[in-house]
Amino acid sequence: MWKYHPDLLAKPVPRYTSYPTAVEFAEAVGANDYGLALDRIEAATPVSLYVHIPFCEQICWYCGCNTGAANRKQRLADYLTALRAEIALVARRLGGRARVQHIAFGGGSPNAIAPVDFVRLLDRIMTVFDVSRPTISVEIDPRGFSAEWALVLAASNVTRVSMGVQTFAPHIQQAIGRVQPLAEIEAAVAALRLRGIDAINFDLMYGLPGQTIEDLDATLDETIRLAPSRIALFGYAHLPTMIPRQRRIDATNLPDHALRFRQAEHGFGRLTAAGYLPVGFDHFARADDSLAEAARAGRVNRNFQGFTEDHAPVLLGFGASAISRFPGLIVQNEKRAGLYRDLVGEGRLAAARGVTLDEEEQQRGAIIRDLLCRGQVDLGESWLAAAREGLSDFDALGLVCWDGARLIVPADALPYARLVAARFDRVRGNIVPAGGAPLRDRDAAAA
Repeated sequence: MWKYHPDLLAKPVPRYTSYPTAVEFAEAVGANDYGLALDRIEAATPVSLYVHIPFCEQICWYCGCNTGAANRKQRLADYLTALRAEIALVARRLGGRARVQHIAFGGGSPNAIAPVDFVRLLDRIMTVFDVSRPTISVEIDPRGFSAEWALVLAASNVTRVSMGVQTFAPHIQQAIGRVQPLAEIEAAVAALRLRGIDAINFDLMYGLPGQTIEDLDATLDETIRLAPSRIALFGYAHLPTMIPRQRRIDATNLPDHALRFRQAEHGFGRLTAAGYLPVGFDHFARADDSLAEAARAGRVNRNFQGFTEDHAPVLLGFGASAISRFPGLIVQNEKRAGLYRDLVGEGRLAAARGVTLDEEEQQRGAIIRDLLCRGQVDLGESWLAAAREGLSDFDALGLVCWDGARLIVPADALPYARLVAARFDRVRGNIVPAGGAPLRDRDAAAA
């Protein structure tokens, strides 16, 4: 049984798909910093690519992604032209020095574009970069998936497909604006497996309007039957002031904190009992999946796509709002598709905002990553005393424990891993390493 502390669970903390988080990105860091980081990449450096398709055939009410309706053909064509141009622009800047190992297509919904356009995008990447047998993953919307798409993905050597399922309960699908009968999911899974693509991810959600434990149980029954290789079980975050489309969701019918906690715990128990290995707090991998193998070996990493076995030191993002990451730099492309197209059309890098990371910030990021990915971290002498003091309240509640210099989040405290990690966040935390300037002094100096 997990420990239940509602006062702590009510505190919002980031998901930490990056550290620092996107909230800390500033316009003072942008295209020039990105260009210099590209120039510093050495020959044969392992690199991962992310390609953003910010369009969907249908917009779900809960979604916080940077996406719009794919209902204007010319706008879609212009965006894809700019995307191919940005890929070529960055590849020329690299001059063949990077070696691409992973390629991920996300959105939005990449299958909102035509299959032939996907092939053209992938062909552009394979032509201008040093690529040899990469792992290729694609997010899809099952509602717009077809046999043609399954054939194209298989012919393109796509190795993994992720699909948004969220819930199989029809009344909840209606409440969140994503109606997709079970038969559509079954057909998409069958079409992929028929063509040799067995690495399939499901995204599920709890905390949805009107959702009961029984509703979640029924969705988990079908999920376990379909046996995807990975499952993410996310808690719905209702933020209508930040995400206007969520205003269509009836907030009076949302589960309270206690029910959300029970749903998360119940989902964790059901999936682990079914043989899935937990990765972090809300991800699960089948025993034969590469992420489960990485978890057993302590090699799980975290990036903007979530938990991953990808350890490439450089991630290059293409498309509006896409994020690139280097050891000492994170930059994000212009979010607005029109301005993004203009920048690329002028032959300019599209990075518009970001953040640089000094050595201490990189250490903070590594600590946060290890806590979320492995539930523990070895703290050096410079961090240990401050961490013991800064986490004393969590220690008293049994939410952390210590093995010498090793900080551990126990199994019954998993829901609090992000809260523990946040104590090492320069902006949100209270832990300063020995010899470091007090956070208040540094914030004042930065201001």
